[in-house]
Amino acid sequence: MIVITWNCNMAFRKKLGLILKHRPDILVIPECEHPDRLKFPAGTRKPANMLWYGNNPNKGLGIFSYGNYTLRQLDCYDPTIRTIVPIAVTGGDIDFTLIAAWAYNPTDPDGQYVEQVWKALHHYHDLLNGPTMLMGDLNSNTIWDRKYRVSNHSSVVKLLEEKGIHSTYHLYHKQQQGSEKHPTFYLYRHKDKPYHLDYCFVSSNMAGMLRKVTIGRHHAWQPYSDHVPVMVRFDAAD
Repeated sequence: MIVITWNCNMAFRKKLGLILKHRPDILVIPECEHPDRLKFPAGTRKPANMLWYGNNPNKGLGIFSYGNYTLRQLDCYDPTIRTIVPIAVTGGDIDFTLIAAWAYNPTDPDGQYVEQVWKALHHYHDLLNGPTMLMGDLNSNTIWDRKYRVSNHSSVVKLLEEKGIHSTYHLYHKQQQGSEKHPTFYLYRHKDKPYHLDYCFVSSNMAGMLRKVTIGRHHAWQPYSDHVPVMVRFDAAD
């Protein structure tokens, strides 16, 4: 199974082919336009399922599945946590809950970025007991922790670790939170303004199937977005 998250910086219809070259089974695409505005060129591999969330038709959260994988929004979805969505993924080697994320809600007085993730993890707390993946643009990193704010990045990571859920990038590349050597975001697309904001966390049973984590290169993706993709491959146990 190959899962990819990429904040596409809008106009995904013009960029879909770039991602499909990597043969994804699951795509989580922040800043994706509404499906009504997506046009799939002739010959393009079409998704089996497609979900979308947001208020702006040009800029929401798109989730796509391919092949035998199916997506179903869970009934516990809280629309006030606008673009962090619990989804049942079935049809592959393992069924799991995907919490697809674009941590951005400018109208929430409690905080528009990592605070959204903190809220979501508490609201969907019971889902974290089974096979789970949290994937997307979390708009956060330990380097921005606020000393007196509970809902910071380190608190999110700790809560997940208490449930046996860990970042695939940090496991595979043996990195520490806040000291990542592979950026996923470049402010204003400038190579000298790098940050690591995009993640794929998985529960321990899925981590055992982890085979590869690839972070896109700045020079290859800079013409298309200020983010690069996070691409994660899992292989079923023998």
